[in-house]
Amino acid sequence: MSQLQVRHDWKREEIEALFALPMNDLLFKAHSLHREVYDPNEVQISRLLSIKTGACPEDCKYCPQSARYDTGLEKERLLAMETVLTEARSAKAAGASRFCMGAAWRNPKEKDMPYLKQMVQEVKALGMETCMTLGMLSEDQANDLAGAGLDYYNHNLDTSPEYYGDVITTRTYQNRLDTLTNVRASGMKVCSGGIVGMGEKATDRAGLLQQLANLPQHPDSVPINMLVKVAGTPFEKLDDLDPLEFVRTIAVARILMPLSRVRLSAGRENMSDELQAMCFFAGANSIFYGCKLLTTPNPEESDDMGLFRRLGLRPEQGPAAKLEEETAVLAKAAAYQDKSSAAFYDAAAL
Repeated sequence: MSQLQVRHDWKREEIEALFALPMNDLLFKAHSLHREVYDPNEVQISRLLSIKTGACPEDCKYCPQSARYDTGLEKERLLAMETVLTEARSAKAAGASRFCMGAAWRNPKEKDMPYLKQMVQEVKALGMETCMTLGMLSEDQANDLAGAGLDYYNHNLDTSPEYYGDVITTRTYQNRLDTLTNVRASGMKVCSGGIVGMGEKATDRAGLLQQLANLPQHPDSVPINMLVKVAGTPFEKLDDLDPLEFVRTIAVARILMPLSRVRLSAGRENMSDELQAMCFFAGANSIFYGCKLLTTPNPEESDDMGLFRRLGLRPEQGPAAKLEEETAVLAKAAAYQDKSSAAFYDAAAL
């Protein structure tokens, strides 16, 4: 019988109870739900390009692009159109189905909007899905980008409301929620997640996922980032997060948001193959591809393809499949009988 439920009323204690499950029970629950909606051996691949680097006025303590910290990062102007398109073509040839473009801004300026809209249109003409992350968006800006055909907009919540002030002071949590509201109202898909390993408590990881899962509509894509500690930022000397806590975060995200793609995002450069394999089993089914994420390192494409071959995973082909309506997914799950179900046992019956 299916256990798939799409809820938007999760209580903090319920989420903390999931985090506290024995690892085997948590992974079994997350993986079983994952198989009801997705092909467990298929991974959506995105490529992320920094189209404008550095000199950001925000004070995010994890970010090397903040103008407030000396990280040795060279500032770059908004990239030329042909440079962006060359990168997009390369990404598509390497197997990426979505091209994400990020600019280190508090919010885009009106003078930049025509250029950004043209960029979206040109990348879409290559047959790829498009995503941007440009900081906060007004309602009009969200509508303009949606009108240009932008598929996804990324705007992370980063952490729990309680811990947020220890990470960022130059914009509020409500600012972030308002941007997500504007994006969703425009008709674009929402990409929103957070960063773990920033010195937060376990209850903050639960709080982050609670905020995401209790949005009126779950994010279509949920990137879970492991902090990449960059010299010169206030978080450069934080203790490492237990890798198994990262796996737990992936698994709980999958349980709370069963219809969302959960992206194994920043920090993979320092993850073992075994850790990444656990994350895929726990429900991660999306990655960023390529040797750099904005300004931080990422595994080489050849390394990722080698790992995929060893794990029997394959890239999602072409533009990412659109999710069915919630009611259709629930009906499908109710009748779901996986061909390999005989290999699994009912843990609840023991």
